[in-house]
Amino acid sequence: MIRTLVCAALLLGGAPIAHAALSPAERRMGESVEAGYEPTVALLEKLVNQNSGSMNMAGVKAVADMLRPQFEALGFTVAWKPMDAAKRAGHFIATHKGRPGTTKMLLIGHLDTVFEPDSPFQRFTRDGDFATGPGAADNKGGVATMLLALQAMQAAGTLKNANIEVVLTGDEEDSGEPLSVARADLIAAGKRADVALDFEGLSQEDGKDMGAIARRSSNSWTLTATGKSGHSSGIFSAKAGDGAIYELARIITRFRQDLPEPNLTFNVGLIGGGQSAEVDKDGVRIAVTGKTNIIPPIAVAKGDFRTLSEEQTKRVQARMQQIVGQDHLPGTSATIAFDLGYPSMAPTPGNRALLDRLNLVNRDLGLADMPALDPLKRGAGDIAFVAQDVDGLVGLGPASTGDHSPAERVDLASMKRQAKRAAILMSRLASEKGGR
Repeated sequence: MIRTLVCAALLLGGAPIAHAALSPAERRMGESVEAGYEPTVALLEKLVNQNSGSMNMAGVKAVADMLRPQFEALGFTVAWKPMDAAKRAGHFIATHKGRPGTTKMLLIGHLDTVFEPDSPFQRFTRDGDFATGPGAADNKGGVATMLLALQAMQAAGTLKNANIEVVLTGDEEDSGEPLSVARADLIAAGKRADVALDFEGLSQEDGKDMGAIARRSSNSWTLTATGKSGHSSGIFSAKAGDGAIYELARIITRFRQDLPEPNLTFNVGLIGGGQSAEVDKDGVRIAVTGKTNIIPPIAVAKGDFRTLSEEQTKRVQARMQQIVGQDHLPGTSATIAFDLGYPSMAPTPGNRALLDRLNLVNRDLGLADMPALDPLKRGAGDIAFVAQDVDGLVGLGPASTGDHSPAERVDLASMKRQAKRAAILMSRLASEKGGR
């Protein structure tokens, strides 16, 4: 599929080219989306009002149970894959068998939200074509948009021939460990697919819809510096040395000076040091003791770094390790541990060609082309786990603001625009020869 899409992009040359007018089936998809809008919003309200924080195992499963009949009504075979081994609820997997030999599409979303049952933010509230609520956009709005598009395909008769696998993870917001277990089903689905479509939120800039063809990685690190404890009057002496906090500060300063490069960000999010410094089991708090007249024997910092390619991840990791391992201040030492989490999704030619295909759909719908979004403006996501194996697009869900906060607000009307785009794109892909 990569070769096919790249060839299409070369033929287009990046210039607006007139495409055949919408077919009768494609016009029927648009009508179906319009007719299905209010029922879809009603379903979204039910999904949002069911708490599904990542650690609310029963709540995540309840959302999956609400979705099962929706997909089964479209001819999908639905399976629930428990994730007890990763200490999470599980994944919703739905499969639709179409015409053999045609494009195999993987649709990606997630069931969970960042809002656990103890959050005060729990209910769906609508105001015209906008609504607030936990997961109203991220990602229950995306799943609802996915369903609206598939229903439009069914109404137009294009779904019956489409080969589609849907994977809705139950732990995207707080992934289970090990990731090799938590994402095994998604990775396997990516290896079967020709195209991956991510139904997380639509990216916008200055009110303009943008196409996302890349996502950066998300990796974390823990830096521990040690030194000699003693009375502060001896600080910097040959016997006492400089203490752990100065060593930690030296390393962090070197990070800031030496690491910057294009598409890389790195952050220190938590820091503490003193006579003792104990990180809690969740890695979000450091219990510190100390006195102003004691040279601190320990200091700890935690942070993250984000990259656009796996080669960049390895290079930055090696450079951080090098900085930590050399030029220690007197009487100190330091170590760094990495937790490589979500991989990157690089902006490949195949991904760019897929965006070109989407822009042909936009032109036929009378919509503006969607320029490629700066990868720095898109965070990590599940599609990255399949990016090494398959072309992909990000952001086929609705537009929103305030995600991951009590201000999360979804543009409900954007679901119609996104569902039309997705339905037509998937229908066109479904009619083409697949690569696997």
